[in-house]
Amino acid sequence: MPIRDSLCLWQMLRVVDFVEEGHTHRAAAAQFRVSIKFVNDMVILKRMTGSLEAKKQGNGGGHGKLSRVAGWIERRIKEKRDLTLDELVVELRDVQGVEAHRTSVWRHLRGLGPTQKKRLAGGRAEAA
Repeated sequence: MPIRDSLCLWQMLRVVDFVEEGHTHRAAAAQFRVSIKFVNDMVILKRMTGSLEAKKQGNGGGHGKLSRVAGWIERRIKEKRDLTLDELVVELRDVQGVEAHRTSVWRHLRGLGPTQKKRLAGGRAEAA
């Protein structure tokens, strides 16, 4: 577990305040039982951003290749409820001209809300 996950914001602020009071990074690391690199990183982060809040992670979403056909995908799923993932990938390619991996299409569908798995006609045998 990264140290940042185990320390709350006020504890990180105490480390930075300790350094800003005039103590060395080594002294702060020893006092709060963290690494010198952690102290350095926190001081640099506070100096650069004015805060110790973590930066937003990820790409933000909503701007991928499937975003421009999102409405079509939703309509297609409502029209044909038993459409499989592979069939949808093929239709995206043939009808919309969008080459997308089935995992990307699945992630988009998962973002739309609850889904239902199809059961094969044979199904699995129940465990005894």
